[in-house]
Amino acid sequence: MFPSILVCGPRQVGKTTLLRQIAGKKRQYVSFDDLSLRELAKNDPRLFLKQFKPPLILDEIQYVPELLPYLKIEIDNTKQSGMYWLTGSQHFAMMKHASESLAGRMALFTLLGFSQRELYGNGLNEPPFLPGEAYLNKSFNNDINATFGQIFKGGMPFLNLQKDADRDVYFNSYLQTYILRNLRELTQVADLTKFTRFIKICAARTGQLLNYSNIAQDADVSVQTAKNWLSVLETSFMVYLMQPYYSNLTSRLIKTPKLYFLDTGLCAFLTAWNSPETLMNGAMSGAVFETMVVTEVLKSYWNRGLHAPLFYYRDKEGKEIDMIIENNDMFFPVEVKLSSTVRREWVKHFSVLEKFKKTIGNGAVICLTDRPQFIDAKNLAINIRQI
Repeated sequence: MFPSILVCGPRQVGKTTLLRQIAGKKRQYVSFDDLSLRELAKNDPRLFLKQFKPPLILDEIQYVPELLPYLKIEIDNTKQSGMYWLTGSQHFAMMKHASESLAGRMALFTLLGFSQRELYGNGLNEPPFLPGEAYLNKSFNNDINATFGQIFKGGMPFLNLQKDADRDVYFNSYLQTYILRNLRELTQVADLTKFTRFIKICAARTGQLLNYSNIAQDADVSVQTAKNWLSVLETSFMVYLMQPYYSNLTSRLIKTPKLYFLDTGLCAFLTAWNSPETLMNGAMSGAVFETMVVTEVLKSYWNRGLHAPLFYYRDKEGKEIDMIIENNDMFFPVEVKLSSTVRREWVKHFSVLEKFKKTIGNGAVICLTDRPQFIDAKNLAINIRQI
């Protein structure tokens, strides 16, 4: 449909592998990790585009945002679909240029690590997650040890494809090579020791309301620095900020976003859990379980190139809903519980959404239930493996 596509996502999740496998030998490949090609594209973009003709894969485009206006000229002159396939590991350095230069000419996709659907082949052709009766007949393997094993490992392709891979060695290298080095190239992070500590502090707060003051105090940085650094983590696909749903109907709602790490394996590594068993029995078990649910729901939308319409609800009376999926002007409430015993009280706060004058669809509690089942007439208990 589009002259160009941009596949964004963190390093090492398979963006290049995916595009090169689809393209086969029909499309030339250029990586801007190559410093000589990067300099050519920066200093003489016209010459670069004369040398490299479409159809073309341009890898790590964030290093040469100067090239994007010239891609626009080529696209407008040629007017063909599929001319340029772009990838980017950080969009904070390029999205402004992309949105200005390639508006209406580019389709945007976000790729994270493997989803459960990809790993287990369960529901690859299904639509994005929405609570409904279809899950009553969906098979799954309810194994809490396997679930926390996957949470502990995360979704990085290398760790899931290499059976003898050492998780700690991999993530230590990933942290030093991809996160700290690349973020330092693209941002003004002067103190890497403090920045590493800041990342670990954020990992320990996955699934919690974002409190900049507390994070800044623990990291020994200013609140403004904490905001800047968290923005770097968000736009480099390390964390996701789920926004609260609120309207002018009430001023008593909490308006602070919730923080989630986008890879549970990296999160567990940064918080120093050394086995799936200690993680499962530790203080962060509920938080990382909720993080896994949120990231799986996100992937079910992002892997299809769709916006993920996710919010949470919390008011000052303590009524809370972990996730609200908005679809066709309807609300689908979702609660997350690290439990296998289904309780009716889990859905007691879903009714607070009625004040927003929207239709309330089926709700779900994602948990460790042995079998999917109705909690009441509209709400179901679903196992995490069914997402």
